[in-house]
Amino acid sequence: MLSFIVFVDTFSMATVCNGGSRAANTDQRFQLSTSLHGAPGENAGGDGTLCVFIHSSFGLGISGQFYWDYCCWTCLQRESSDQSSILSGAVMGRPEGLARPPLVSTMELSLLALCLFVSTGVSSLPQPVPRVSLSFDDLQASHSFEHYSISDKAMDYRILHMDEDQDRMYVGSKDHVLSMDINNITHGTLKVFWPASPSKIEECQMAGKDPTHGCGNFIRVVQPYNRTHLFMCGSGAYSPVCVFINRGRRPEEQVFHIDSRTESGKGRCSFNPQVNTVSVMLNQELFSGMYIDFMGTDAAIFRSLTKQNAVRTDQHNSKWLSEPNFIDAHLIPDGTDPNDAKLYFFFRERLTDNNGNTKNIHTMVARVCPNDIGGQRSLVNKWTTFLKARMVCSVLEEDGTETHFDELENVFLLETEQPKSLLVFGVFTSTSSVFKGSAVCVYNMADVLTVFNGPFAHREGPNFQWTAFQGRIPYPRPGTCPGGAFTPDIQTTKEFPDDVVTFVRNHPVMFNPIYPVGRRPLVVRTNAEYRYTSVAVDQVMAADGNYQVLFLGTDKGTIQKVIVLPSNHSLQEDLILEELEVFKDQAPVTNLRISSKKQQLYVSSEFGVSQVSLHRCHAYGSACADCCLARDPYCAWDGLSCSRFYPSNKRRSRRQDVMHGNPLTQCRGFNLKAYRNAVEMTQYGVKNNTTFLECLPKSPQASIRWLIHRDNDRRKEVKLSERVLSTEQGLLIRSVQLSDQGLYYCLTTENGFKRTVAKIRLRVLSEAMVSVLMDKQQPWAWASSLHPKALLSAFSPAESMAVQQYCKERKELQKQQQPKQQQPQPPGPLRGDLAKLKPLLDLRKSRNRRNHLPDV
Repeated sequence: MLSFIVFVDTFSMATVCNGGSRAANTDQRFQLSTSLHGAPGENAGGDGTLCVFIHSSFGLGISGQFYWDYCCWTCLQRESSDQSSILSGAVMGRPEGLARPPLVSTMELSLLALCLFVSTGVSSLPQPVPRVSLSFDDLQASHSFEHYSISDKAMDYRILHMDEDQDRMYVGSKDHVLSMDINNITHGTLKVFWPASPSKIEECQMAGKDPTHGCGNFIRVVQPYNRTHLFMCGSGAYSPVCVFINRGRRPEEQVFHIDSRTESGKGRCSFNPQVNTVSVMLNQELFSGMYIDFMGTDAAIFRSLTKQNAVRTDQHNSKWLSEPNFIDAHLIPDGTDPNDAKLYFFFRERLTDNNGNTKNIHTMVARVCPNDIGGQRSLVNKWTTFLKARMVCSVLEEDGTETHFDELENVFLLETEQPKSLLVFGVFTSTSSVFKGSAVCVYNMADVLTVFNGPFAHREGPNFQWTAFQGRIPYPRPGTCPGGAFTPDIQTTKEFPDDVVTFVRNHPVMFNPIYPVGRRPLVVRTNAEYRYTSVAVDQVMAADGNYQVLFLGTDKGTIQKVIVLPSNHSLQEDLILEELEVFKDQAPVTNLRISSKKQQLYVSSEFGVSQVSLHRCHAYGSACADCCLARDPYCAWDGLSCSRFYPSNKRRSRRQDVMHGNPLTQCRGFNLKAYRNAVEMTQYGVKNNTTFLECLPKSPQASIRWLIHRDNDRRKEVKLSERVLSTEQGLLIRSVQLSDQGLYYCLTTENGFKRTVAKIRLRVLSEAMVSVLMDKQQPWAWASSLHPKALLSAFSPAESMAVQQYCKERKELQKQQQPKQQQPQPPGPLRGDLAKLKPLLDLRKSRNRRNHLPDV
């Protein structure tokens, strides 16, 4: 027995594999070994089968180690004619009765074996379908949708700030900033045209930048400075600029114009508009996450627009920031003391190994204290409270392996009454070129605080492995804000001891990662035609409890309305209530903003801004069962229609069941039995030809089952075959036969609720009958040769009754139209010779009456 080992690089694997990848973001090596039975050249039976054993291991970074061992045997067939390797099959476990194969080259073996590496875990999950899908035209006709754009060209719209107190929303785009009315974005929109200077545009184009998507003033920062002014920054054709805008004290003033001179935006906005910039305004100080230089190599979390000294992250220190892509920033309280509140920055970054080689992409969350002014002797004008931790969004499978979604795309914070109960929703995508997917994970703020209060990460040993720091931690604990509940005697960060500042510089990373609630995603999509790009969440009160409704933007320009039930224990139970096409052009959704107060959702993309209502209850149907099966927390059956649900004890007739969606318990008394039965229809088919029985279910989430009831037989399920096919639109019967005659039932089942959608009686006509019917010379010759009773026997009972009723009505109509028989009219006065003869005739009649007595 001969064996050998082959190690293959991860990126090489990605270029040859056609299957999914389970953990494409980890430190990966594939160990491949072969077992060759017999001497080279021997081939029992001329079969030439080669058994390949694939073994793979996966390691993870600073959050501890996990390994994944994937083992399988596969068989390769090698033809002797052209010496080419052909895949003949793959089986789990070691195959028995192997033929004796010829020897194969190591490189050829590696490529073939890697092509057999196909994921069977999360990538094979079934994808749910939306119950209701509305196109852009359908939305416009629904009167619950508005769309606004400056022009038909791509302008890169971004929703940057929403002020519900003043009913305004501020949108940045190329050379424009918009002030929109959140009640209706198409009414009263105010615009400021602010292009880059011609000289800067010329310099940008001379530098080789994209004239369309780069050499313009793309607005990326809009923050409220005070009650009357906004602070706004744009890329300025790779030369960032900022201004103040006067928006007025009240929205009815209709004031919106630039109210200051242009100033430099360096350290406030990224040079490259394709690189995201995040910002927060606190006490008239701007905190930004962006790239501070033209080349895009110096990333920083920067505080500017301040009366104090500017503060930033440690420059060119990969422990702090390593090629970050900033996603969002939020101020989150930490306890009751406002001085303990911290500013959290969410981003993804590209990590490097000990040799400086780029390895993986991880999602991180970093935090700083807003009142941090830097150190006294070390970290001068640098953050002394900077810490960061990894956020993990992964699927743990039954065999212990994890599938990671590491690229953070969007963040949404769902506020609660308690700050520690705040929920952080994140949209993640995969980094692999062979495994496409996205997921939504939700994190509890209490778990985030636990990680930041836990052990620090430390590298030690010959391989510089990440371990938990076991040494002494200085006081006050690194990352603590001055003047807070734990440091009342320390007023500024310049009073921190030197060992605290030194510790922060060398140990900014937390050892433990932040895991989502339940250690699993809420929603997972793999190998779908779309990926999620953004998220917004609404807390909805229904009749049976509170529900979180997720609005998810996709890269094909649609919005999915998703609900995840509290009783879920697997990844397949999330429900897509609606999918809305909010843009004509299938451009990715860039931003989502939600207003629970207005019950509206606002969406932006390259081509405009759309406004859509959070609910369209009428779209679910006009029956109680459809409204109940929709399981939409916004909607309920009010006895007449599916309408908006309002939690009130006065509305006792409202029927709603989000948790179970059972019409049998909710729709009693609303003609449920009649709704579940369909009207019988008759359809004719021609023997040896194709017939299609149409059946359109009320919902795409329903499963279809066909039954047939033949004469003198009980109802049976239709046996599907190559001749009889069940499609989404109905039943296709190829080469229909006389044995296919009968009454067909199309039964649909949705959430355990069964109903008959269609009842079709199929009658098969012979080819001879069809030829007679199609005779153009004597179209009714076939009817003259049949007795009327024989003719009626060809019809169904319902049709026979209809024919008889028609004949009866026709006969009565003919009777009414027939002219009445005329009565004999008395003769008129005689004239001429006839008048002379009349007296003689009368005399003769009188004589006859006297001479001829009547018989006794």
